[in-house]
Amino acid sequence: MTKNERYHQDCGHNHIPFNGNMLTPEEQRKASKQLTLAMLAIGLLALGLFWRWFIPQGEYIAQILCGVSSLIVAYPVFSSAYKSLYRQTLHGVTDQLIALAMLGAWAVGDLITAALLPIIMIFGHILEERSMVGSQQAIAALSKLTHSKARLINDDGNIVLIDNDRLAVGDRVEVRAGDKIPADGRIIKGQASLDTASITGESIPLDVTVGMDVFGGAINLDGFLQIQIIRPSGESTLGKIIQLMQQAERAKPPITRLLERYIGSYIVLVILVAAITWFITNDPQAMLSVLVAACPCALVLSAPATAIAGITVAARHGILIRSSAFLEEVADINSLIIDKTGTLTQGSLHLQQIQFMTGINETLITCLAASLGATSNHPVSKALSSLCQYNQYYPLTNITEKQGLGVIAECEYGLIVLGRVELFQQLDIILPNIPEHDGPITGFALAGQFQGWFLLADNLRPETLTALSQLRDLGLTRQLLLTGDRQNVAERIAHDVGIQNVIAQALPEDKLKCVNNEINNGFRPMVVGDGINDSLALKAGVVGVAMGVGGSDITISSADIVLIGSDLRCLATCIRLSRHCRRILQFNVIISLIWTLAIVIAAAFGLLGMAGAMIAAILHNISTILVLGNAARLLQFDDQHEQ
Repeated sequence: MTKNERYHQDCGHNHIPFNGNMLTPEEQRKASKQLTLAMLAIGLLALGLFWRWFIPQGEYIAQILCGVSSLIVAYPVFSSAYKSLYRQTLHGVTDQLIALAMLGAWAVGDLITAALLPIIMIFGHILEERSMVGSQQAIAALSKLTHSKARLINDDGNIVLIDNDRLAVGDRVEVRAGDKIPADGRIIKGQASLDTASITGESIPLDVTVGMDVFGGAINLDGFLQIQIIRPSGESTLGKIIQLMQQAERAKPPITRLLERYIGSYIVLVILVAAITWFITNDPQAMLSVLVAACPCALVLSAPATAIAGITVAARHGILIRSSAFLEEVADINSLIIDKTGTLTQGSLHLQQIQFMTGINETLITCLAASLGATSNHPVSKALSSLCQYNQYYPLTNITEKQGLGVIAECEYGLIVLGRVELFQQLDIILPNIPEHDGPITGFALAGQFQGWFLLADNLRPETLTALSQLRDLGLTRQLLLTGDRQNVAERIAHDVGIQNVIAQALPEDKLKCVNNEINNGFRPMVVGDGINDSLALKAGVVGVAMGVGGSDITISSADIVLIGSDLRCLATCIRLSRHCRRILQFNVIISLIWTLAIVIAAAFGLLGMAGAMIAAILHNISTILVLGNAARLLQFDDQHEQ
């Protein structure tokens, strides 16, 4: 099964639904209805017991009251059990076994047990749902950040206050001190400090100035900004974070899918054990106890409770995990394949030098290169886009971005090309000698004639050395630098950060081949990148990680994990969290299995007494609380990028 198939399978039905709210209106109605039925059944049952104890001659009335009480709560149990016959889930097993136990209780005339069993289990289900809303609260808090007012600057310069979801790409907005940034944008005027903790997990304010991109939902702590919107509110970084968190929570952990494969065999085994118990003991209460004791309540919750807690904690640390399956995969990663520009380096390239050909209009060429650079999210293109003001860009048509090579478009002067040497070679454009430069180099051509070289420079991220050292300490000693940049530049960066293996001048298909070779050689690589040319490699890796800041939309969509603040130290945090999750999950599964087996054995040997079925139901709810409590320990996980 491929990684994509596994992900889509993960995002199937889950008993406990998740969205931005605590519970959807439909779920609230369902829970309210079940609770109302349970309370009504409790009232009738209490009245029946009162009648039996204090008015013995009215035994038949007590039986009627208890019978009506059991019928009232039978509907939600039998309805869920019936639906689960068509779509088997672990929760469906519980409903089916409780339904069988109720049928058995009715058959032997134990109407009190028939009423109490579903009442106890209904309260147990409600407890489970209310205990699993921590991540929903996190999503709800994030969702509030997406809704705000925006100060739109009209064409005549006036300020109009509108809802941020009405903003369009290209709109200019004013953000004053204390305001939320209404949508992802680029600063065109002013400077300020921003609180981005709710998005990136970084507690230190971010200083921003003209030309920098900012997230919607960040809070302007001081200063005055004018921002040009580059993404509408619904497509903002924060909006994508919320969508991916919702997808992650709907996904089933791998162990849950594994257990669901054997649901049918498990039910048959339980019925067989219950039948043998009744045959040997001739005690219907022992038989009912076995059916109830075999309900895998704690086991059902052990995996999703742990996975959801892990995903929530990851988001708190600025790590967005697309599916619980990938949270588990990270624990077994043993190699790292990482991009250079925008990943190991800051990706905020700056122009060092321009080498024009003789006899050309340098101003025209500079503005054309900036106009073409503004059409791409590649770090090189973004650096060149700042060579002139956005209102001086030339109109372009038929814009085509060649992944890993460059950008082509048409303007009033003819075809223009911006990119690597290989792109000009493909287009049969004659090149002069390539200048010696220890950094990214890109060329520009107009109407089939080469016009000049743009020489840029980049710097390592300040946390790069620490991050790679932490990964080596965690067992990822095999590290490979995979970049489209030139060999000498790649080797210099690799030497500076302590990476031994280097593959340079790699096109997207080369990167894909490299990742596949790594997997074929028995390694389980984590692939980290930020550009469009990394998207194929990210999909091919066991786990693909995208940089949230500066990462292209395609890359973020291709990745399994997104580092919201693009802090490479989060890679080690993610691995430590994943391994911690696995230890807690293993403990939960073992405890759940032992607990269930112990209750079944006690029930089969009649050790639970005359009220064995009800005691078994109560014990299961206790085990559920234990599992949830153990999973909640994950919420205390706090990694400050240090071991």
